[in-house]
Amino acid sequence: MTALTSADLLQMFLHFLLMSLLSVGGAITTAPDIHRYLVDERHWLTDAQFTDSIALAQAAPGPNLLFVAVLGWNVAGPLGVVAAMSGILLPSSVLAWRVARWGRQRPEHLAVQVFTHGLTPLTVGLLLSTGWVLSQPVLVDAPGRWGGIALIAITVVAMLRTKVSPMWWIGLGAVAGALGAV
Repeated sequence: MTALTSADLLQMFLHFLLMSLLSVGGAITTAPDIHRYLVDERHWLTDAQFTDSIALAQAAPGPNLLFVAVLGWNVAGPLGVVAAMSGILLPSSVLAWRVARWGRQRPEHLAVQVFTHGLTPLTVGLLLSTGWVLSQPVLVDAPGRWGGIALIAITVVAMLRTKVSPMWWIGLGAVAGALGAV
């Protein structure tokens, strides 16, 4: 855990504030840029700490965005949690509340329809970039590289061709990791 100055905490808050406005497919879609900021630019976390933080948060029950709290904690303890979580929650919550209210009153409006249809490719792209960043520690350095590649390929094909819940594929990944295959 790094001892951050109040200026650092403010910068982290502002970065998560910006990420909030880009978290169209959920907060996890901003993981590549959060990684760039916390690991590559600020050096507050290592690659392994970043990936472990996300894995821990995703394994815990609760909302998808718990990883932001874990990252904040690992960077600066309780103040890091406050900076990261308030930054990621405030703008998107207020914006979502206002836009949803406006859109519910005007479902046939062209802007509402264009917005709704335009978010799909954006969300898919953000999720693919998140998957790429999170797979790098396994695909680049791990001895289980080929197992990781096989698991990714199996999961992609299965998700495209079946209606099996993604939770089963997450479980398969957990078992493969526990057995040392990845």
